[in-house]
Amino acid sequence: MMKNKKALVLLNMGGPRRKEELKMFLTNMFNDKNIITVKSNLLRKMIAFFITTSRLNSAWENYEKIGGLSPINKITENLVEKLNDSFDDIYVTQAMRYTPPFAISAVEQIKQQGIKDVILLPLYPQYSTTTTKSSVEDFQEVAKNEFNIEVIDPFYKNDEFNEIIINELISKVDEVSDYNLIFSAHGLPQKIVNAGDVYEKHVNDHVKILSDKLKNKGYNFKSINLAYQSKVGPMKWLEPSLDDMLKNFKNQKVLIYPIAFIIDNSETDFELSIEYKEIADEIGVSDYKVCKCVNDSESFIKTVKELIGK
Repeated sequence: MMKNKKALVLLNMGGPRRKEELKMFLTNMFNDKNIITVKSNLLRKMIAFFITTSRLNSAWENYEKIGGLSPINKITENLVEKLNDSFDDIYVTQAMRYTPPFAISAVEQIKQQGIKDVILLPLYPQYSTTTTKSSVEDFQEVAKNEFNIEVIDPFYKNDEFNEIIINELISKVDEVSDYNLIFSAHGLPQKIVNAGDVYEKHVNDHVKILSDKLKNKGYNFKSINLAYQSKVGPMKWLEPSLDDMLKNFKNQKVLIYPIAFIIDNSETDFELSIEYKEIADEIGVSDYKVCKCVNDSESFIKTVKELIGK
């Protein structure tokens, strides 16, 4: 039995390491009742099968362009390791939603340690039913009331966290006033927001906090904007879309920050850095840069400690 009094579990979506895991990722994601919100489980299963089958090959081609795997796994493993090294009374592990390591393995590890008190840290700065709620419910379902669970609130207002973002923004460009800053958030179908999801509000709040912070520090970007990426299907999604937003900046310089992500993944390394760059080049954007997420940086480790009161 170890001396750990508590466990800290980092929650995230996960990402594939090979084509079979991409199939698993898509199947699990589109079977998630928080993502495909139809009442019938059978209908959801059919929709998931259809989307997965039709998208698998083209989606895998995208992963091949970033080395055949999502960067989220390695970075999260590094973050877990660094956090474990910096605590002597907290056992740190992770639970991914759609690819291994799943919640079941985290629960087994914690039980083996004889730990009863568990802190869940969803690695999503803003709350959404599709991310935060889905990951927390998934863990609670597997844990079956075995632990005393505390869930850390969305932390987009955290000052330490926002300082990391500001530092990343200004380190990426020589002259901020030459660049149009676009905070790119993962898109969401409008109907999920209409049903009461607070994600859009949280993202808007976060952009306001960061804009004020930049202004107070005297960093005046040419413009500050919010756009949404990753729309799929014919439904109405949150707007403006990133592809539409980029059209405003022909012959201008653009800096992108992935505001909804903590750890780099296919949506930062493929979509933002490759796919949208091609769109920007076609439009005639003169310079297009993408920031890194906070990832496993020492500053983010400090943020995590602050969030859990260490």
